[in-house]
Amino acid sequence: MQVTTRTIKLAFSPDSDDIFMFWPLLNGKVDSEGLTFTAERADTETLNERAEHGGADVIAVSVAQYARVAKEHLLLPHGMSVGRGYGPVLVSLGQRSLESLKGKRIGVPGLRTTAYMVLRVLLGEFEPVVVPIAPYSRSFEALKNGEVEAALLIHEGRLFYEREGTQKVIDIGEEWSRVTSGLPLPLGGNAIRRALGPELVEQVSRICRTSIRWALEHKDEVAKALLAAETRSDVGLDAASLDRYLEMYANADTLDAPEDVRRALDELFTRGRAAGLLPDGARAELAP
Repeated sequence: MQVTTRTIKLAFSPDSDDIFMFWPLLNGKVDSEGLTFTAERADTETLNERAEHGGADVIAVSVAQYARVAKEHLLLPHGMSVGRGYGPVLVSLGQRSLESLKGKRIGVPGLRTTAYMVLRVLLGEFEPVVVPIAPYSRSFEALKNGEVEAALLIHEGRLFYEREGTQKVIDIGEEWSRVTSGLPLPLGGNAIRRALGPELVEQVSRICRTSIRWALEHKDEVAKALLAAETRSDVGLDAASLDRYLEMYANADTLDAPEDVRRALDELFTRGRAAGLLPDGARAELAP
């Protein structure tokens, strides 16, 4: 008798914290409970767009984008990238204030990203110019070529802006914390298709949480594997910078979203709706 197994399709970014959480699952370190997991990787905005059309069972999305695809997806309560007093960084070639950028051209990683939405909430009107996050150098080139007056950096780019000769205008995670009386900033998460059905959603969620827990408990082993497999030579990621990045975005908040992160999700959606950037009624509905 032929036994068939259910295949679960994962889609996530090349970013270190995304790979970190799924690495144990994809490398046989945790029990897949009879399911087969496949994975593909794409940049953040490509994933955000793809979530609108389906094709992946679990897909990494910006939290702001989840609001637009919530009808077809639940948000997993684990696997989130959360900034606590830090987040994406808005940079320019010289010192300037946030207010000086009103109405100016600003490079953003995508119009569906949480970073873009929060900057709109904080600054108001500006002219967004989508600058892909890959290659890593693209945002800095756009600044130096005069294509934009500032650039919003996410992922590892926010670690290295000073070495690229740019200066911080604001850290939007820090500013978000200030205007929300200390709330963290949930930036990205994993959305799971509702069509899988309650039982399979719960099973996949459990397996993904187990993978994250394994990665956190064997952080040195996973980090070493990530560095060995790193193909983005232009990023210049080394052991120290990877460790710093994982401390920021692969931690206890990643294993399970605590109460203040859940409140921050509600606050983010409330402010996004009020600014006309999210659909009416948008809210975060978390899977088991």
